[in-house]
Amino acid sequence: MPTATATLSVSFAPSKKPHLSFCPFGATSITLTNFTSPPIRRPMTTSAVSIEKETVISERPHTFLRQTDGEDNGSIRSRFQSMILEMQESVCGALEALDGAGKFKEDAWTRPGGGGGISRVLQDGAVFEKAGVNISVVYGVMPPEAYRAAKASAADQKPGPVPFFAAGISSVLHPKNPFAPSLHFNYRYFETDAPKDTPGAPRQWWFGGGTDLTPAYIFEEDVKHFHSVQKRACDKFDPSFYPRFKKWCDDYFFIKHRGKRRGLGGIFFDDLNDYDQEMLLSFATECADSVVPAYIPILEKRKDTPFNESQKAWQQLRSGRYVYDRGTTFGLKTGGRIESILVSLPLTARWEYDHKPEEGSEEWKLLDACMNPKDWI
Repeated sequence: MPTATATLSVSFAPSKKPHLSFCPFGATSITLTNFTSPPIRRPMTTSAVSIEKETVISERPHTFLRQTDGEDNGSIRSRFQSMILEMQESVCGALEALDGAGKFKEDAWTRPGGGGGISRVLQDGAVFEKAGVNISVVYGVMPPEAYRAAKASAADQKPGPVPFFAAGISSVLHPKNPFAPSLHFNYRYFETDAPKDTPGAPRQWWFGGGTDLTPAYIFEEDVKHFHSVQKRACDKFDPSFYPRFKKWCDDYFFIKHRGKRRGLGGIFFDDLNDYDQEMLLSFATECADSVVPAYIPILEKRKDTPFNESQKAWQQLRSGRYVYDRGTTFGLKTGGRIESILVSLPLTARWEYDHKPEEGSEEWKLLDACMNPKDWI
């Protein structure tokens, strides 16, 4: 049986604990982090994460969970799968209603050992140039080196490969109008294997995700609305969440070779497991539910705004920044479903040599905000 492999990398940075992260655009990305060593980065080439090749199917199944997981509808795995399926349906419904002309194309796929996903894409509609909303439920095997490095206790060492489970929803939305911002969101859940004597109790688990806004032009009222919705979702659980996750988002979407952030931020979190599991499931669900009210009102105001060729060209220059995206890069390294991975890319983009907007222009103001993130609310 052919297999796809994911690249495993080890990175070192101060202030955080070991974690593994998941890229849900049709593939799984494993990043292993050890935070007690000097700040260097190097690839680990001795092992790889094994993921079975996908098979496209004509109809979506009732569940992508393995039979042993699907028997417990109260498990976190089952409830998270239900959440992302419901979110995909509700977001796609809201986007189709707003677009008025475009319809989502759906592809479903499975893997022989369990798991699969649904890719949904609306392309060249009345409002959206391209909109992708994907979900995936993935089973794989983690090499023992990764497990040992991620575990703080030397007494709990696994001699062989460690099975893992990952589920998530990921979306990138690119409107046609340059005054309507692009949006990215993803929410995910990850587990390693459960002890045999304690079914359903994961050895390691965490949540991750976030929602971020990438406009070509700044309308301060739009950005304030977007961030206000994110803050309300966070404040329902912990008032420290929004400032903490807002800064995390600003840092995460920093494009190093450009010296700028991709957009105007939002929230982002990863490796979140230091709260009650039920609370974090509710938090991830609340964040997911906030996507439509945070974004759709902005599009309703901006989708029909008149624009000229120069403004469209600027939007395409900004869309080119989506080609540099961690999720896309990770996905391409895993041997996952390429069409699902590349959903995040815009239908059109533009690159100009040494393009510099005039100082004080609206385009310049956007770049300044991307270089110098601010508190919008």
